[in-house]
Amino acid sequence: MKLIIINGPNLNLLGKREPEIYGSETFAEIFKNLQRKFLKVELSYFQSNIEGELIDKLHEVGFDYDGIILNAAAYTHTSVGIGDAVKGIETPVVEVHISNVHAREEFRHLSFIAPNAKGIILGFGIKGYELAIQSFL
Repeated sequence: MKLIIINGPNLNLLGKREPEIYGSETFAEIFKNLQRKFLKVELSYFQSNIEGELIDKLHEVGFDYDGIILNAAAYTHTSVGIGDAVKGIETPVVEVHISNVHAREEFRHLSFIAPNAKGIILGFGIKGYELAIQSFL
């Protein structure tokens, strides 16, 4: 099984940014723990703060991987382009959010990804990444 986690803007600041919402672990630490837990999964990771780079990565992996775990962060609520990229690829996508976006500002309640996602996991903290991997197994 070949899965990729794609993280969007500001998720490179995990462990530093708003730890009361996002926790105190860096994504490098989170990723190493996921690799240890899912030894039979070929797991890779990509992060960018740039919308076009996220779209390019979806295009690159969207026909060859078994699954994509996408936390597009703020782009979830603003990027028609990322939503269209998810719609245009064959690989199933699980949308993940660390926080419960429905308990936050109203603009975060809209997702341009959700209509074409296999599923959505939100509000379970970093455990959401693990749940997303399990959804593909």
